[in-house]
Amino acid sequence: MQPGLGPSNQRPPTPETDYPDLLTSYPEEDYSPVGSFSEPGPASPFVTPPGWSCHVSPDGQTVYTNNITEEQWVRLESQHGKTYFYNPDDASVQWALPQAPVPVPAPRNSHKSNQNSETPAQATPPEEKIKTLDKAGVLHRTKIVDKGKRLRKKHWSASWTVLEGGILTFFKDSKNSAAGGLRQPSKLSTPEFTVDLKGASLTWAPKDKSSKKNVLELRSRDGSEYLIQHDSEAIISTWHSAITQGIQEMSTDLPPEEESENSGVDFRSSERLGSWQEDEPRPGAAPSTPGPGGLEGDVSKVRQKLLRFLLRRPTLQSLREKGYIKDQVFGCPLAELCEREKSSVPRFVQQSIRAVEARGLDIDGLYRISGNLATIQKLRYKVDHDERLDLEDGHWEDVHVITGALKLFFRELPEPLFPFSHFRQFLAAIKLQDPATRFRCVRDLVRSLPAPNHDTLRVLFQHLCRVIEHGERNRMSVQNVAIVFGPTLLRPETEEASMPMTMVFQNQVVELILQQCSDIFPPH
Repeated sequence: MQPGLGPSNQRPPTPETDYPDLLTSYPEEDYSPVGSFSEPGPASPFVTPPGWSCHVSPDGQTVYTNNITEEQWVRLESQHGKTYFYNPDDASVQWALPQAPVPVPAPRNSHKSNQNSETPAQATPPEEKIKTLDKAGVLHRTKIVDKGKRLRKKHWSASWTVLEGGILTFFKDSKNSAAGGLRQPSKLSTPEFTVDLKGASLTWAPKDKSSKKNVLELRSRDGSEYLIQHDSEAIISTWHSAITQGIQEMSTDLPPEEESENSGVDFRSSERLGSWQEDEPRPGAAPSTPGPGGLEGDVSKVRQKLLRFLLRRPTLQSLREKGYIKDQVFGCPLAELCEREKSSVPRFVQQSIRAVEARGLDIDGLYRISGNLATIQKLRYKVDHDERLDLEDGHWEDVHVITGALKLFFRELPEPLFPFSHFRQFLAAIKLQDPATRFRCVRDLVRSLPAPNHDTLRVLFQHLCRVIEHGERNRMSVQNVAIVFGPTLLRPETEEASMPMTMVFQNQVVELILQQCSDIFPPH
């Protein structure tokens, strides 16, 4: 029976695309080829892969038959001229032929010769590894941790992403150049991020990492973390499967000690630096005289042991997860920090406000004048590493150092005090023309915030209102305070082209809350 297109004789649909609708300049299809990055162009005819035979059926269709399984696929072309393959047995379609199973010859023993053969067995030539392209497509991605150091901002961007040979590469090509770069790989620019999947881990990102849907969290062995996202749940699921399979395949190449290290850190391990003594002669044993090249061999052993020791070091993230290193105050998510401190308002915020008000609110330029940056960083280090913080210490006598550290704390929150999920709603509310409606919308949005955000906002804004009451002396009006705190407390998750105009609305939101603070945050 010759394969055909079915009773209706209609062309099967092309395989599912994994590109966003907005990125129309990208190629339509999702690439999961077998064995090669590039595809055959019009000038080069399709080459029959190993393990397949090709013939033309009586009705003019090109049919490929698997030499082992006798599975048959019909070669077709999409409306864009792209070749794909149709299986008439199960009506499935693919962009490339399945990889044909290759029979593996029995291993040849090079140490023992065959008793019935007079000629010695020859060594089997080393098997050459073929680097294959596992998957490629357009994903949204951002890097949130760089080798254990949490980055201040998340910069989401669409990226041409390639999974090949256990390496996940994010290219920073423009939308217009990605399509051409796929067909001519030399046009692809230098990779922006390259992630080795050996020892990596992949999970679905929790909501506190990103408000987007369908987000994967990839942690590399060096302590870096990446967020990967796609609007299509089906497409991101295929990427999840492909990356997970890549991690598993790379983990099989890890030595046993590295596999155990990747699964967890055990400081009670019996292997220590003292294991270097395994090559030293035992007491009473005759010293061995190194032969030719013995010194080079010893150096090689030392180098290998050093490399193994360095690779066994736990990542910063794994130490944090096991509790050996506590999360810091600066840069910690607000909800996590409040839960750790058993309070709805961070301790450092309360301490800073009390210290500023104790020094006096009539100091000129309060929150506007910058303190000494080096001293601010010293205070930040003190807050992160010492729970017994005393702001009355003479090191922090300059009130501008305390106000600068407080502003730095809010700037370094992974998600601002006004959450990303509420940003658009606040901007829409402040644009309303009717003052009463505008006030009610902003008030209701503030009251809908999570408890840590709402309570911290209440404490901060009530303090800032007391600062404004001394405006004749400190020259901090409502507008001045709004300009200082607007971009810090309310910002979008990604950079926008209309940032100057957006900043105006950010300041107006803060200004309105300051003016109506007693109504939005009524006294208990």
